[in-house]
Amino acid sequence: MDKLLTIKQVSDTLNLTNETLRAWDASGKLPSIRTDGGHRRWKQSDIEQYMGISPKDDTANDKSVCIYGRVSSHDQKQKGDLDRQCQRLSEYCAKKQYQVDHIFKDVGSGLSDTRRGLLKLFKLVTDRQISKVIVEHKDRLTRFQYNFFEYFFNSYGVVIELTTKKTEEGDDELVEDIMMLMASFSGKIHGRRSAKRRKERRGKKNDV
Repeated sequence: MDKLLTIKQVSDTLNLTNETLRAWDASGKLPSIRTDGGHRRWKQSDIEQYMGISPKDDTANDKSVCIYGRVSSHDQKQKGDLDRQCQRLSEYCAKKQYQVDHIFKDVGSGLSDTRRGLLKLFKLVTDRQISKVIVEHKDRLTRFQYNFFEYFFNSYGVVIELTTKKTEEGDDELVEDIMMLMASFSGKIHGRRSAKRRKERRGKKNDV
């Protein structure tokens, strides 16, 4: 018998919000069934089919992949950009018949190396749990030193597979990332100068 999943279980599996799942249910994109109490339940087989997961066999790990998506701002996430990005990646994997075991999403600068999803991805790579990482283009993974990322992943037998080329939207986000970086440096410099002035004032008071 097909296992039924709650909206929380599906949300955690696909890394989607409850609101998105309700909208997809209403539109028929990812329909649920209703219990006698009126609660939504999704068939596990439907979720696996959406993720492009095929029945596992001895060679399943050869096609086990991770989807990674990222946007720079929460405004982009609220507009649905992140969900649509991962949807495109899921459809790409389905066409390639890849086994998608993990979907990670991040909201943050491509300059940051402390993104939660990125750190989870690193763990999968070093544990040799996947064979491919599927991203739309280089900037989704990192703004700079992409060759270093590729070398690091390849050293663990993991391939980075890009589905599209860089977009104009990526250029806009790069400007935003650089502005955020400048603002961060400016704030740190101002903080150090303020601390130095406070220390000098305390020194003058002690001399009196």
